[in-house]
Amino acid sequence: MPDQSTPVKTGYKAQLLALQVQLVMLQRHLIASDQRLLVLIEGRDAAGKDGLIKRITRHMSPRETRVVALGKPSDRDRSSWYFQRYTPYLPADGEIALFNRSWYNRAGVEKVMGFCSEAQHEAFYRDVLTFERLLVSSGTTVLKYYLDISYDEQAERLAERKTSPLTSWKISPIDAVALDKFDDYSRARDRMLAETGSDDLPWRVVQADSKKKTRLAVIADILRSVECPHLVAPEPGERAPVLHCGGPA
Repeated sequence: MPDQSTPVKTGYKAQLLALQVQLVMLQRHLIASDQRLLVLIEGRDAAGKDGLIKRITRHMSPRETRVVALGKPSDRDRSSWYFQRYTPYLPADGEIALFNRSWYNRAGVEKVMGFCSEAQHEAFYRDVLTFERLLVSSGTTVLKYYLDISYDEQAERLAERKTSPLTSWKISPIDAVALDKFDDYSRARDRMLAETGSDDLPWRVVQADSKKKTRLAVIADILRSVECPHLVAPEPGERAPVLHCGGPA
């Protein structure tokens, strides 16, 4: 009896490949026109950020593509202007930079886990849009994505990490309390989306319980969001919802 999952799997692979071809075309255009693209990928623990970034960059030029996933800040980082540790990794002309978590750590993980003071947290909200608008005014296209998953999906994915030798490196002390603090992260997310989304710098929020739909949705949205002559982004057959968020309602 034929495997009933084969058509879906084949469909996903075909759609993904078509989108990746378009990404290569987009990158060639960015290189030729000296444009900069910055993509911020935020989301809950185990929301699929790593897998998404791998599918975006799989066929891209490694010379003009940067993937940034910073670790624990150093003593010097903690005593510097908050955004300073991120600026060396911003894209130059012709480059695409993808941040696997970014300065928005201060709005989420740092706030929920108590890694920053209340004053530092409020200063972040005061400065972040100004910082991002400076990037845009200097010629950088900034796209912000938040991957959200349900409590049950997060619990399942975090449990899988503990049993798979391929993902055990992802286990961290923060994972251990992610579910206990699920509601705290939800409140931090809600404030972040409300106060740091605007008409010129919107958040794209993706319900990411389906990894495949999420990958197709985000790649297609990137292609739609960056102007490129002769590029027509294929529409995935099944797409996770992508919501463009502005400021508070």
